[in-house]
Amino acid sequence: MLGSLTLILLCQLVGEIVTKVTKMPVPGPVIGMVLLFCLLLLGADRLPRDLDSAGGFLLRYLALLFVPAGVGVITNLDLLIRSWAPIAGVIVIGTLLTIAVTGVAMQFLNRRFRGAQKESGQ
Repeated sequence: MLGSLTLILLCQLVGEIVTKVTKMPVPGPVIGMVLLFCLLLLGADRLPRDLDSAGGFLLRYLALLFVPAGVGVITNLDLLIRSWAPIAGVIVIGTLLTIAVTGVAMQFLNRRFRGAQKESGQ
C-alpha cells in the first residue's frame, strides 16, 4: 500500500510542478489526477495492485480534509456576511448552469445511445 500512496502523491507532486511551471489556473491535484488516470489507461497492468485499496483508504477519510476549509470559512465569516449577495448569485447561477448542461448532455447521449442500439438491432 505504501507504493500506491507514493504513486498517488507523486502524481500530485508532478501536477503541482506543472501548475507552477506553466502558471496554469488549474489546481495541481487536478492535473495529478488526470496524470494518474492516463497512467491507469496506458499501463494498468504495471501499476501497483493495491492502488484501489489505497484510493479507498483516502476516500474513507476524505471528510477530514474538509475541516481546514470549514475553519477558513468560520474565520472569514465577516467577509462572507459582507459579500453574501454575489456569493449567493454565483451559487445559484452555477447550479442552474450545471443542471442545464447535464440535461443537454444527457439528451444528446440518450439520442446517440438509442441510435446505436437501433443500428445494432437490439
